[in-house]
Amino acid sequence: MTTEKDIYTSPLVERNASREMAELFGAQKKFTTWRRLWLELAKAQQKLGLDIKNSQIRQMARNLDYIDFKKAAGYEKQFRHDVMAHVYTFADAAPKAEPIIHLGATSCYVGDNADLIIMREGLQILAGKLAALINLLSKFAKKYSSLPTLGFTHYQPAQLTTVGKRATLWCYEFVMDLQEIEHRLETLPFRGVKGTTGTQASFLELFDGNHSKVKQLDKAVAAAFGFKKICAVTGQTYQRKIDALVVNTLASVAQSAHKMCNDVRLLSNLKEIEEPFEQSQIGSSAMPYKRNPMRCERTTALSRFVLSLASSPQMTASEQWLERTLDDSANRRIVIPEAFLAVDGILEILINVADGLIVYPKVVAAHVAADLPFMATENILMAAVKAGGNRQELHEKIRLHSHAAAAQVKKLGMPNDLVGRLKADIAFAKVDFEKILNPDAYIGRAPQQVDEFIRSIVTPIRNKYRKALSQKVQLKV
Repeated sequence: MTTEKDIYTSPLVERNASREMAELFGAQKKFTTWRRLWLELAKAQQKLGLDIKNSQIRQMARNLDYIDFKKAAGYEKQFRHDVMAHVYTFADAAPKAEPIIHLGATSCYVGDNADLIIMREGLQILAGKLAALINLLSKFAKKYSSLPTLGFTHYQPAQLTTVGKRATLWCYEFVMDLQEIEHRLETLPFRGVKGTTGTQASFLELFDGNHSKVKQLDKAVAAAFGFKKICAVTGQTYQRKIDALVVNTLASVAQSAHKMCNDVRLLSNLKEIEEPFEQSQIGSSAMPYKRNPMRCERTTALSRFVLSLASSPQMTASEQWLERTLDDSANRRIVIPEAFLAVDGILEILINVADGLIVYPKVVAAHVAADLPFMATENILMAAVKAGGNRQELHEKIRLHSHAAAAQVKKLGMPNDLVGRLKADIAFAKVDFEKILNPDAYIGRAPQQVDEFIRSIVTPIRNKYRKALSQKVQLKV
């Protein structure tokens, strides 16, 4: 006997995405949305004068949520057409309405409009999770806004920054992603009531050539589903470019996630920062001591998957012939849900990571102390010149001492002894090394930048998404 364990199931659902997002792209949501679209079409047609009875409307309204999926599957096997299978299934549930279900519509009336409704809800879910992540990262940034740390360019030690300032770099990219999602939500159009090739010919026929009523019908159904915008023109489908724009927006989130998690993984290797590690968690089956950054590694893996998906809707949009072809359907059934599910999983993981990031200040300080003497040489030079020294002679002494100290580190594996060498040189006797080697003197405006970023950028997001900030996540694995 075959069980669910004998067949493939999506890891996106089983291991990563939230139940909320998985249900959004489930069959129940999809086909009940189709039925609501049929209902709202009939209601609008009735108001505009078509002979549709209240009893038909009531029977449709009473049968929106219970769907006989077994019967629908049987019809689809018979007709090889999913929309007509559900037209017949709905008609069986609401027999009085059978004559007027799908009246004047094409398959894309329900298919495309439902996809837009569902994508809008998916973007709203992701917007809330992005806001929650931004809030957590900003709290982390504030906590460590003044903790000096080595900056890295080319993954080589560079001018100091702070742990908190670095976190704002991650946070700001997610802010940009949230802005992109908000733009998509603001501009996402409804396909509307456009007919078979987008000309609305069937509806013009139903309303005896009354163009005004056809336009009113289009607006009424869009308004019933809360859409401010309607596609100005369509073929049979809405422009598949819309899918490309939405999935590219999701890919932008994946880019930001990949960047942040790569940084955390690099810092984990330096033992400066770690993702949460639970008490009974096993890092390696062979090496018991390990604390592998598995959450960030999983995030980069999912992000790579989303980035790979981004090209598919672009190709689909470019391949649509004239008013439409059907080579989009099988592709869209996979790409759109999986992009949303994967990004939802990414944000679920990152909220968990950001809520429990671990910093080791003493390790951070030790790394600063090891490289700060080299970075401070210009300040040491200026202080020695102010104390009466010759700039050129002092520069040469620092150069020689620096190379000798570097050899100690690189060739012998010894600590950086540049400060000791300079202190022992009488030319630098009047230099206040303690003052010059204070890391706080090398972090510039990093703490202030964190405060300004939170005040001007994060606070408005917190105010706008106040309800979403309290959400907690429970990782599946």
